[in-house]
Amino acid sequence: MKINLILLFSIFVAAACASTNEPTISTTDWGSVDSKPVYLFTLTNSNGVTAKITNYGGIVVEFTTPDRNGKMDNIVLGLGTLDDYLAGHPAFGCIVGRYINRISGAKFSLDGKEYNLATNWLGKHTIHGDRNNFSSKVWDATTSSDKQSAILSLTYLSADMEEGFPGNLAVKVDYVLNNDNELQIHYTATTDKPTVLNLSNHSYFNLTGCKENVLGHQVRIYADAYTPTNKELIPTGEIASVEGTPYDLRQWTVINDRSTELPEGYDNNFCIKGTPGNVILAAEMYEPKSGRLLQTYTTEPGLGFYTAHGLNGRNKSPQGVAYTSSMGACFETQHYPDSPNNPNFPSTLLRPGETYTQLTIYKVGIKP
Repeated sequence: MKINLILLFSIFVAAACASTNEPTISTTDWGSVDSKPVYLFTLTNSNGVTAKITNYGGIVVEFTTPDRNGKMDNIVLGLGTLDDYLAGHPAFGCIVGRYINRISGAKFSLDGKEYNLATNWLGKHTIHGDRNNFSSKVWDATTSSDKQSAILSLTYLSADMEEGFPGNLAVKVDYVLNNDNELQIHYTATTDKPTVLNLSNHSYFNLTGCKENVLGHQVRIYADAYTPTNKELIPTGEIASVEGTPYDLRQWTVINDRSTELPEGYDNNFCIKGTPGNVILAAEMYEPKSGRLLQTYTTEPGLGFYTAHGLNGRNKSPQGVAYTSSMGACFETQHYPDSPNNPNFPSTLLRPGETYTQLTIYKVGIKP
């Protein structure tokens, strides 16, 4: 009888351990927009890392990871409620589309036809697909999980000429949190008319747990070149070497060390080394006090690095911390800004019968 009890106890412990080792996903009602239900999904892996994501704009509301002492903190700028997001925010954590970053003059030509887009940048340009972009849409959502991952799948049909972009565009975005502490973002899309497409996620990362600004963070970006811009942040069309410029971040660099050369911080596209379409380590960020390390992998040719000098304290964390200048750093995996108007840039053209695919991975860990 004693042996049987020991066996039963061992089986119980093994079953309990097995259950905790499998990722989970839970759903919470979070309100509604235009009578469409909005939910907050909590993805949790076997290590206790969690990602909270809503189907409103595909926003990553929280991404909670351990520091070197095992203390868990949220490392993305987020807001507390759906109403907070509806009141306005600078693209915190959202899916951006149809076109991340800028299209100059809010227009482009395709197959001999000119398309005029909505403007929201100085009244002249389009940025992030304009004001009514994918970040303000309620996406359809399904969830699943297996022994390695918790998965949130979001879908949205962008109608022909929405914000001026041609083609009925069917988009799917899968958020996958796995046991390797990776938040993977898989994008696919198809169109019924020729169009341009450039999707990304716009999370603002802060490895202090969003308690201090990111100026003391160290960054490394694996890029030999960048795309210079004019004063309105429109690319000049040049692809320039980073050598001898403040954009040379090929070695670990403290963000604040470049504050004299770049008083308004970074807001630039870097041309990532490697072969587009293959998963490439594009950038790393490290915070010495916590020991947290963030690695950004992508199949995209470009990376938008933005140190959030535009934040003005209007938005606050659920704990009441004001999001002021330089409180976050964005690693926007992308094709180059204004590619439709620069034929020497990698093409963003998508035609019927083709499938747009993109993979971005945000991997968290500890750097000794």
